[in-house]
Amino acid sequence: MTRENISITTEYIKLEALLKFAGLTETGGEAKVLIQDGNVTVNGAVCLQRGKKLRPGDVVVLGETEVSIV
Repeated sequence: MTRENISITTEYIKLEALLKFAGLTETGGEAKVLIQDGNVTVNGAVCLQRGKKLRPGDVVVLGETEVSIV
């Protein structure tokens, strides 16, 4: 599994934006489909909300990639 740390300077980042920012998807539309199909977990639970607010300490997994928000 590939592990990545993403540093944010705001209070939170939305899940859809994180997937694009981390380079896991090319477009928001692609992120939307992956999220709606149940392919993304946040802190170990499947997340179907593309607007989910992620804060430092949250962990997102898509396929073989784990992204930690710092």
